Amino acid sequence: MKTKLIKKLNINYKMHLVTGLHIGDSKENVEIGGIDNPIVRKSIDNVPYIPGSSIKGKIRSLLEQISGATEIGNDEAINDLFGFAKKDKSSRLIVRDAYMTEVDQTALSNSEFTDMPYSEVKFENTINRITGKADNPRQTERIPAGVSFDVSFVINVWDTDEDGEQSKALLFKGIEALENDYLGGSGSRGYGQVKFSEPQVEEVAFNAYFK
Repeated sequence: MKTKLIKKLNINYKMHLVTGLHIGDSKENVEIGGIDNPIVRKSIDNVPYIPGSSIKGKIRSLLEQISGATEIGNDEAINDLFGFAKKDKSSRLIVRDAYMTEVDQTALSNSEFTDMPYSEVKFENTINRITGKADNPRQTERIPAGVSFDVSFVINVWDTDEDGEQSKALLFKGIEALENDYLGGSGSRGYGQVKFSEPQVEEVAFNAYFK
């Protein structure tokens, strides 16, 4: 018997940056005088964004840790929501790329306090444990604290599911865990603390379309 996709749960948030956020770009070469650790930006307008894969991967990682899974794929509830290729399970969860709100995009584009378009540059060093002196200075680009992003999740609900409530509850648990951890790089140094708004949930049903 074939399973049917009966509805989608669209779950939307505003995600607020409590501290600066660094989601790294994959540049292979750094130009002389350039930033050592640049952030990822949209090609069309150079505005920073957060890849959905970064959000999804972090939430899954935290849920795996909470469940006590020793490796990816050891928790069936997480596999059901996020998918697992080795067990031929497709993901029920879609995580859209997150884009900066128009209000904050305008504010940063007009700001005199940013070091680069829409971003700040933080200088960091490693400390030599023997001499106590700073070594290896580097520049890390990040999105400033106070900026918000529109974040969207979509849960596919099949006729074999129980209204998608278990999937939704697991996602909410992962988002709560993310708020108490960090997103992106350098979290142990204070980066990437985020706070989500109350979710806006919209149900799109398909079962009425086909009799």
